Amino acid sequence: MSPAAGFARTLRAEWTKFRTVRGWVLGTVVAALLVPLLAAVSAAGSHASCDRNGVETACPEPPLGPDGHAVRDKFFFVHRTLDGDGSITVRLTSMSGIITYPPPDHDEIVPGLVPWAKAGVIVKASMEPGSSYAAVMVTGEHGVRMQHDYTGDVAGRPGGAPRWLRLTRAGETLTGYESADGRQWAEVAVVRLPDLPAEVEIGMFAASPGDLTVKQADLGGLIEQMRFTETTAVFDQVKVEGAAPGAWRHTDVSPTPGTNPGEVHHPGSAVESGGTFTVVGNGDIAPVGTDGGMAVELTLTGVLFALVVVVVVAVLFVTAEYRRGLVRVTLAASPRRGRVLAAKALVIGGVVFAAGLAASAVAMPVGKHLLRGNGNHVLPVPALTEVRVIAGVAALLAVSAVLALALGTLFRRSAAAVVTALALILLPHVLATASVLPVELSLWLLRVTPAAAFAVQQSIPEYPQVLDFYVPQGGYYPLPPWAGLGVLCCYAAFALALAVVRLKRRDA
Repeated sequence: MSPAAGFARTLRAEWTKFRTVRGWVLGTVVAALLVPLLAAVSAAGSHASCDRNGVETACPEPPLGPDGHAVRDKFFFVHRTLDGDGSITVRLTSMSGIITYPPPDHDEIVPGLVPWAKAGVIVKASMEPGSSYAAVMVTGEHGVRMQHDYTGDVAGRPGGAPRWLRLTRAGETLTGYESADGRQWAEVAVVRLPDLPAEVEIGMFAASPGDLTVKQADLGGLIEQMRFTETTAVFDQVKVEGAAPGAWRHTDVSPTPGTNPGEVHHPGSAVESGGTFTVVGNGDIAPVGTDGGMAVELTLTGVLFALVVVVVVAVLFVTAEYRRGLVRVTLAASPRRGRVLAAKALVIGGVVFAAGLAASAVAMPVGKHLLRGNGNHVLPVPALTEVRVIAGVAALLAVSAVLALALGTLFRRSAAAVVTALALILLPHVLATASVLPVELSLWLLRVTPAAAFAVQQSIPEYPQVLDFYVPQGGYYPLPPWAGLGVLCCYAAFALALAVVRLKRRDA
């Protein structure tokens, strides 16, 4: 018999063994049902509303950018209409700002710029929040940048005001420049905006995102507070080519005017005097992180409970044979012991992957529908990202099952193998996401333990140009999605190799 035919026969025997044991099949079904059932229960109990002038209303949703991501689009804009090609050149002579501080000095307003405060020149497709744009700007601490369509960010030279800035448009192509003296210009970046209409708005802007503070709570956990900030930018030497003649228009661009209390007391403004423009703005032009809504992976919290069941089933798939003495029969029928363990791994991994894939594919749309029906905002993500989250969670369950199978072979005792598997996979994740450990320790656990695989469910990426608290408690993981899953795969492969060695060296 050829090796392939021999392995196929062993694989078929292990599959027959699995499907004829009612407890293993029932356990797999229970694990699969837990995911959509808990998604429905959790979503049905989650309600959200906002208080506007004493009236509970649905919370406003952030606008969507050109690529479908939720974005922030709040800034003060001094602008004119540009029909076709053209450019704007300015000198940003100064930037200043204010920051409100958290308790105990929360009533104190002090001067200062947050790192991503920004002011500069911008071309925007329309005044509609979320519309396409490109901008060249000076920031509070990150030098000159050229940003476009919310997620695009290119660094220029370091340093702040005074700085000359220029933005040119030629069809769909926008080019940003910077200069220290207005004579020697350096290109920052060239971007293409395919959806840019012929008629756009061109001008100067100022914005300032909130100041994020994080403190330890008395009973554990972390408390995040976002404080209102404001930027004042002074422009002169303003030169516009191609724009329509007439007075400059002043617009406080905002998707939800008045919803932020700070905006009510400190609205944006602009003053023009003798060719000098003083522009005051708050808010940000940037993508929204998990602080702006619920991530789609929150519909899959039932995976944690399904994981426990999957681990138990996978361990019993091998330890039951030792307990009943049937392993001798199995090895007599298939003397090549490594082949037997490989067949078991393929069966349990394949069954769990199929069950997890079906469960996640049902849980996510059901959970999203119920959450939105209860007034919650679920952050939109590209379809491919949703597919990756669903398939990745199924793979996480499947590889965890293989790891548990290998541990069951090593220990030959169900309790020891189950406890070890859960301690390796589930416990680090719970500790890292429950705010009971220091942040650095939490990040370390999610890099070096099998719990790193939970990164595969992260749907909202980190953005360097967005100030946020990028920690596991907020849904962010230190490794990229597939790299995190790869850590779990390495553990499973290593444990499986050790199990094969032990199976070959010890009597059944």
